[in-house]
Parts: sequence; C-alpha cells; structure tokens
Amino acid sequence: PKFKELFDSLNVELPAATRALFGISEIMRSYWYAGVVVIAALAVAFKWYKNTEQGAWQIDMLKLRFPVIGELVQKMAISRFARTFATLIHSGVPMMRSLEIVGETAGNRVIAKAVDNARNAIREGQKISVPLAQSGLFPGMVTHMIDIGEETGRLSDMLSKVSDFYDQEVENAVKALTSLIEPCLIVVMGGIVGFIAVSIMAPIFKLISAVG
Repeated sequence: PKFKELFDSLNVELPAATRALFGISEIMRSYWYAGVVVIAALAVAFKWYKNTEQGAWQIDMLKLRFPVIGELVQKMAISRFARTFATLIHSGVPMMRSLEIVGETAGNRVIAKAVDNARNAIREGQKISVPLAQSGLFPGMVTHMIDIGEETGRLSDMLSKVSDFYDQEVENAVKALTSLIEPCLIVVMGGIVGFIAVSIMAPIFKLISAVG
C-alpha cells in the first residue's frame, strides 16, 4: 500500500505487472474474508462428497490415475495387498477369508473391488491371478508371481517377495519425489519473489530515468 501511495503521489505510469500486483494486494486486503468462506465451503463440500459412495470411488480412482502420485499410490497398495495376503495365508487363514480381509484393509475402494472380483472368480473355479490381471491394476510381474505361487503351492512366499520388491519401489519413489519437489518449490518461490521485486522496482527505475 505504501508503494502504491508513493507512485500515485508522483503520478508515475505503472507497468502492467505492477498494476496486477497492486490489484491482487487490494483484493486480498479488502476481501480476505471471502477467501476464507470459499475455502471453508470447498473443504465441507469435499468432505461430504468423499463420504458418499460415488465420491469415495472417484477420489480413490483419481489417486491411482494422478500423474506421478498415482504410481506411488498403486505401488503402496500392491505392497500392502501382498504383505497382508502373505501373512494371512502363512498363518493358515482360508483363501476366501484372507481375500475378504485383504479387501477390507486395502485402503482404496478400486483395489478392494478388484480383490472382491478375485474372490468371486475363485468361487467359479478360476485362479486368483486371472481376475487380478484382468483388473488392470496389478502389473504382469505381480500376477505372474502369484500364478507361480499357486502352481507350486508357495503362494505366501511369492507374495512376500512381491511385497519386498514393492516396499523398495515405494522407498525409491518417495526419494525421487522428494528430490523433485524441492527444486520445484525453489523455482516457484523464486518466481514469486522475482515477480514482486520486478513489479516494485520497474516503476522506481522508470521514475529515476525520468528525473535524470
């Protein structure tokens, strides 16, 4: 505000960037409460939508399809699926009950639906690897390992190997994502600071040139 008053008093013609900066500043000062209301309303609407069956499904699907993040979510879900399934099978829990528990603890409705479809397929005499492969959510390596486990009677061992592999994949993905976020934040913050600095300094330099 002080810079705006100074420039107005000197009758300096402001560049477009400076006018935009002052306009944004004025809106934020005058209508900050509207922003709070909008954010609160969006938060309430999102929470309500997330609690609906369709909303929860769409959000879980979006998590899996979101660029970069979706791949990480999928790997985490597969690791959790394989680890839980392996533990239950190794503990002697029946296959159908194990899949039911795995679906309930999947943490993602889309993954849980694929597991439920696998349960139904097993009732019809299919192998578990077939419906999982058809879901498109489980990579070929995973379904191939499960198929080998079914054929050899070492399903829990194969699932443990899958879980170990994806635990490492998740760790690597998190490290890569962290290393990507840091420079992005630096660029964004640098851009914001640079825009503000240029917007303020440009009319000052213009005024100095006019006086000189």
